[in-house]
Amino acid sequence: MEAPSDHVRVHLKINGRVQGVYFRASTVAQAQHLGVTGWVANSPDGSVEVAAEGARARIEELIAWCRRGPSGAKVTNVEVRWGTATHEFTSFGIRR
Repeated sequence: MEAPSDHVRVHLKINGRVQGVYFRASTVAQAQHLGVTGWVANSPDGSVEVAAEGARARIEELIAWCRRGPSGAKVTNVEVRWGTATHEFTSFGIRR
């Protein structure tokens, strides 16, 4: 088990063909598998945004997955902004 001090927060902006390809649902499944909390949402500009908290190693695994996405996606760029975990999330879900 990771120490609480190892918990981090990240905000991702994922660009490319990422809407209409089950990116959000697939991200939820991946995040739940990794045991991280937060949300994923479509943005009006066609990108997908993710806010996630958890152990740094697990968050890095989620970022690596987001760089590929589900089979129908074509990710062209992932912007990563690190932050301090606020522990505000209890689960991971789709934000509308």
